[in-house]
Amino acid sequence: MADAMHHRGPDGDGFFFASETGNTPDIPQNRSNTLVWSQTSSREISLAHKRLSIVDLSNEAAQPMGLPDGSIWVVFNGEIYNHAEIRIELEQKGHHFRTSHSDTEVILHAYQEWGIQCIERFRGMFAIGLWDQPKDVFYLVRDRIGIKPLYYTYQNGCCYFASEIKAILQDRSIPRKLNFQSAYDYLTFLAVPAPNTFFEGIQKLPAGHYIEIRNGQPSQPKEYWDVFTHVNYQPHVSEKEVTETLVEKLRESVKYRMMADVPVGVFLSGGIDSSVNAKLFSDLSNGQPVKAFSIGYENDQDLSSYTNEFYYARKVAKELGCEYHERALNQQDLIDFLPQLVHHQDEPIADPVCMPIYYVSKLARDNGVIVAQVGEGSDELFWGYRFWKDLLKIQEYDDLPIPNIFKKLGLNAMKLAGKDHTLPYELLRRGANNQPIFWTGLKAFGEDEKAKLIGGDWIKELQGYSTYEQVAKIRKNFLERAPEPSHINWMSYMDLKIRLPELLLMRVDKMSMAVSLEARVPFLDHKFVEYSMGIPTALKRKNNESKYILKKAVEGLIPNEIIYRQKQGFDAPVFDWFKNDLGELTKKEIKNFIHQTGWLNSKEVEDIYQRGEGRKAWFLLNLALWWKEYLD
Repeated sequence: MADAMHHRGPDGDGFFFASETGNTPDIPQNRSNTLVWSQTSSREISLAHKRLSIVDLSNEAAQPMGLPDGSIWVVFNGEIYNHAEIRIELEQKGHHFRTSHSDTEVILHAYQEWGIQCIERFRGMFAIGLWDQPKDVFYLVRDRIGIKPLYYTYQNGCCYFASEIKAILQDRSIPRKLNFQSAYDYLTFLAVPAPNTFFEGIQKLPAGHYIEIRNGQPSQPKEYWDVFTHVNYQPHVSEKEVTETLVEKLRESVKYRMMADVPVGVFLSGGIDSSVNAKLFSDLSNGQPVKAFSIGYENDQDLSSYTNEFYYARKVAKELGCEYHERALNQQDLIDFLPQLVHHQDEPIADPVCMPIYYVSKLARDNGVIVAQVGEGSDELFWGYRFWKDLLKIQEYDDLPIPNIFKKLGLNAMKLAGKDHTLPYELLRRGANNQPIFWTGLKAFGEDEKAKLIGGDWIKELQGYSTYEQVAKIRKNFLERAPEPSHINWMSYMDLKIRLPELLLMRVDKMSMAVSLEARVPFLDHKFVEYSMGIPTALKRKNNESKYILKKAVEGLIPNEIIYRQKQGFDAPVFDWFKNDLGELTKKEIKNFIHQTGWLNSKEVEDIYQRGEGRKAWFLLNLALWWKEYLD
């Protein structure tokens, strides 16, 4: 199981085993990212860990790590950025540390002092497995935002957990069976909302939750953080105060994420988020040039769906004095990478950006960088997508007192015109059913379209299920908790619950760790998120300008040419490549998938090809390749 995740920790491994006799072997001599525990009728505990050495490189900081008396043991993946501050507080309370500055050891002593509530003090990204031997309880914890993944299952009298599903699947007694409901949700969200996964019986811990495992059986996930239970909403705060505070909190976040005993760099696209990140990083680097990395594509002048941002990335890098590296990719790079893509994802993450993230991570790792700061999260917090602006306008039209009968008539007319596969049809359908227009910032398959697309056992297993059930649960919490339940805050909240943890951050974690590189996200420091979600909506959408308040905050830090240029977004031109070799490969793999499973309607798939909907074909290709890798 540990070897299945060697890429997450190539610097060493460590193991711990204990039975009901309470034996506590010597502390192992390495650290990493694998989390595995099993408990059987003989009361056995087994922990394994693969180490990517980043903080405190000594053997004393290896995992699994236990207290000297063997009462508490921990394995964890990630970083506790404020561990030095917590250590000082614990030392003042009489705790003694044997490592010089290990954040892992801080977790042990913090738990000893405050119990499981210690996680509320941690500032960082983490997936934690902690065994309290005297209380005979095992905890699994995922960080507030969901930056690090954590999977678990209870089968055959054992509870297993891991940072990747492929580690759990090393036990051949665990069945590999598709969760049809999850696959149906995937067709909407392009990822699977927690706690489900593509595998029946294997779950992932939701962000901001923990579980207790007693007598070998996991409890239901318990929420310890939600942004609206911690936000400080200030409806009358001034624009000046907000802009100053945003920069102050972002600078603090970047500084925390520079913590490492190995080289740290930045991904640089030349957009506002990565450029601000690079600027603040550079200011805090004591004159040392920042290593910056950018990805583009060959012959981009011939691409209709993407234009390189190298010009802007080079401009920022030159202004900041960065040590700059770039690479241009082509269609063959993607085709060569597809088998690795599916293997490392564990379950489909139907975002073609996985490919450039992998290659920019590899570029950084090949140039000696072990940790990289990335720009995810800013758009979700500050109304940053053009698509969001369109959906907000549609939602405001839908709010008008228009009788539902007219919406229903419009739907029928569109269906008769053969437009029921389109996004406008799906949005009108939501409005006609009194559902929010926004279901995350993704344009995938509509509910009626999905019903026609799937076939065979897939239809039978759903039994009338609708993906709106996932949305409705989050909507209920939003309306109960949000101090300002505006449409923009709903968009941010919804993406904080599904799109960020299960798609955007999952793709960053899986693709960066595939090359043994740790990615950190300054815009998703939980304190920065709490502050940002408390900013009045009127400031976020002032002058109908996307990211208005963030742009005002960073004026003077980076050139206005970067701040106010049209947003492009990080993407891959797979839809251009569908006209060539990628298109032929896609048709071949999906045809085989349909022939072997019967889970898709071949006529509907053919209609997708005929309409030239390359994006939807990509989503189905990811599904077909996952089935081939893990179930075939």
